[in-house]
Amino acid sequence: MNKIQVAVIMGSDSDAPVMKTTVKILDDLGLAFSINIASAHRTPEHVRKCVKIAVSRGAKVFIAAAGMSAALPGVIAAETILPVIGVPMEGKTAAGLDALLSIAQMPPGIPVAAVAVGPAGAGNAAILAAQIIAVADRSLQKKLKQYREKMASAVVGKDTKLSSMGLEAYLRGMVK
Repeated sequence: MNKIQVAVIMGSDSDAPVMKTTVKILDDLGLAFSINIASAHRTPEHVRKCVKIAVSRGAKVFIAAAGMSAALPGVIAAETILPVIGVPMEGKTAAGLDALLSIAQMPPGIPVAAVAVGPAGAGNAAILAAQIIAVADRSLQKKLKQYREKMASAVVGKDTKLSSMGLEAYLRGMVK
């Protein structure tokens, strides 16, 4: 089996459209990863298997996407001492607040990092995983610095465009 650095586990395939952000950033940063679907409640043995396989393949960090009760990140954390980052998925009843609170309110001794709900959290989870791994990887530190510089450059470019066009023209250009 190929070595990985990050294991991504989604509680449902309905999480996949949001988690494509995670995958894109991991790819952009050159991080090897696995991706699985495993439900904390419906397939607990499959979750254990996914965790065990990921650890054997060299995973250093887990990213777990979950909605509603959002138990998956905690179940993964109970199965490994490696860092787990929980990505709360937006739900129909509480806009993801239920999932965010479930991930953030772990019992003492079994921590899970919680990021923002939805796509912003999915992206931040990938970056946070990379930052954790970068503690011992100078080349990844450089890639993360370049990633931030690219983001900053994009903001400055937008500011320059806004200053030259004015707000109304800028907004019309955004609609296209």
